[in-house]
Amino acid sequence: MKLPVLAAAQCAVHDGDLARNVERHLCFMQAAHRHDVQFLVFPELSLTGYLPSQSGAFAQDLDTPLIAPLRSYAREARMTTVIGLPLRSAAHDKPLIAAFVLHPEGALSVYTKVHLHAGEEPHFAPGNGGDLLNLCDTRLALSVCADFSQPSHAAAAARAGADVYVSSVLISERGYPADSAILQGYSQSHEMAVLMANHGGPTGGWTSAGRSAFWDQNGELVASTAGAGNQLLVVTGSHGKWTGFATAVAIPE
Repeated sequence: MKLPVLAAAQCAVHDGDLARNVERHLCFMQAAHRHDVQFLVFPELSLTGYLPSQSGAFAQDLDTPLIAPLRSYAREARMTTVIGLPLRSAAHDKPLIAAFVLHPEGALSVYTKVHLHAGEEPHFAPGNGGDLLNLCDTRLALSVCADFSQPSHAAAAARAGADVYVSSVLISERGYPADSAILQGYSQSHEMAVLMANHGGPTGGWTSAGRSAFWDQNGELVASTAGAGNQLLVVTGSHGKWTGFATAVAIPE
């Protein structure tokens, strides 16, 4: 059985410049399409940068026209694309940290971050997660950063039948050894591949480690990016055997 082509967009964003970040996302989507990617995931809060204290100002409705160019290209390229935004919700007094899922047939769904860091709690409300995504008979479970710090989250994804645990993150160099070990551990303990998309540059006062990575269902590191910077990590394979590579993405300034 041929596995889908998955990719992590390790994008260096411009904090608070949503229009510029939309253009950066389009550059990554175009690069991914050239490699026949079918599923592309961006880091946590990829369209705004990691700015918890400004979340109210940047929060968007689910049907925001801001992402119309990205939805259009996802349809054109037939590529499921996951992007990060604060989500405005009538049911909550604070925004949610959301992963907007742009489906290739034009539909839009959302995953909302369940577990918050202590520094996020004054600015965001906890979310409810989201459904598994099915791509070429491969089931993908989404998570956003602190979600993976709770073993119960990955365990629930495995029980639901996920083949790949996908995590949009912001991980610093200091935090990378422990956090990457947690993610690799899930691939071993749950026999579930793990795809991690980290930021490609500094955001919100944090310096990202980059080093987006993919571990197969046996806990083996298949591929990772080299440090920070605008890079695309692409993985695919067949019959349960994954292969992958990283490539730089040129971004016009």
